[in-house]
Amino acid sequence: MNDLKIEAEGERSIRMLRTFRARRTAVFAAYTKPELVRRWMLGPGNDWTMPICDIDLRVGGTYRYVWRNAADGAEMGLGGEFVEIDPPRRLVATERFDESWYPGGAVVSTEFVEVAGVTTLTQRVTYDSGGARDGVLRSPRESGVGAGFDRLEALLEG
Repeated sequence: MNDLKIEAEGERSIRMLRTFRARRTAVFAAYTKPELVRRWMLGPGNDWTMPICDIDLRVGGTYRYVWRNAADGAEMGLGGEFVEIDPPRRLVATERFDESWYPGGAVVSTEFVEVAGVTTLTQRVTYDSGGARDGVLRSPRESGVGAGFDRLEALLEG
């Protein structure tokens, strides 16, 4: 529906915004059901798969994602714990990569707001430090997240 917007917020956070022509219950489900997450939460290109997608959707429950690159077999793992769950309005979880490309971890707050069948997804990622946030802003994160959100849009429209 529209392009991803990413901007710095405060000292340690990034705010990402994207809208989808879909009910928020559908967007929330796409974030919380492994069979749907595996279909869209991939990076740019078609070389990545998600062989591990475990989600224990409860406060104190954990999630675990592992992506694999078909071209070279490289893997990237990420996990965390759910801190707040308010379906279909809000998810808050910790985030830590197995081999982090930024120092420390983060807390990710995702809000789903629907108006007239259009859902605005706002995601705030608060890093352990401003330096980590600044490094992420300099990375190609926008292309990877944007590609995933494009897949999510196609999934929701299909």
